[in-house]
Amino acid sequence: MSISEKVAGLYEVLHRRRDTRGEFTGAPIPPEALHRVLTAAHAAPSVGLSQPWDFILVRDETTRRAFRDHVNAERSMFAAQLDGERAELFDRIKVEGILESTLGIAVTYDPERGSPAVLGRHAIADAGLYSVCLAIQNLWLAATAEGLGVGWVSFYREDALRRLLHIPARLRPVAWLCVGPVAGLPGKPDLERVGWRNRIPVEDVMHHERYGERSSR
Repeated sequence: MSISEKVAGLYEVLHRRRDTRGEFTGAPIPPEALHRVLTAAHAAPSVGLSQPWDFILVRDETTRRAFRDHVNAERSMFAAQLDGERAELFDRIKVEGILESTLGIAVTYDPERGSPAVLGRHAIADAGLYSVCLAIQNLWLAATAEGLGVGWVSFYREDALRRLLHIPARLRPVAWLCVGPVAGLPGKPDLERVGWRNRIPVEDVMHHERYGERSSR
């Protein structure tokens, strides 16, 4: 079954997207491209149309260096839990591109936005957090289409990032994204390339009607 060129382009971006670490060039991001990427993020669906995200654009090198130092400390803590071959393998994995990227974007979640009655959140408290993740995915795909790389840094403590960026206590830091032009995007995710973990076939995560039912009968 053939698909249109427009649909094929969407799938190409979906599968080309990578969590970028060592490919950043440090070149400037065209302002118009950055605006398009952030506009795409802000166009994401959100529970009750609450739009509970904020984007903090971090260019200051001193701030980014302080965050990188915190991330390195957390990386060392994780590495200390590993033994043998796993420790040697992790030692070769780069977990961030904070200084190499052009821009850091911290994404936060505001649970009070749209309150007191957020339509659709009464039974699932985390629905607002899921909305922020959808905005991040929109940002990521738009950046990929623009030829930019994105890396989601997860080796940090939320309180440390909150203090560094003066984020109000009511907001939850969800992500630090490294963003910028890249020399290229690898064909496979870094963790798959170095042998940390392989991608699971889609058939292994498909269930029919009930969990555990592998056949559609």
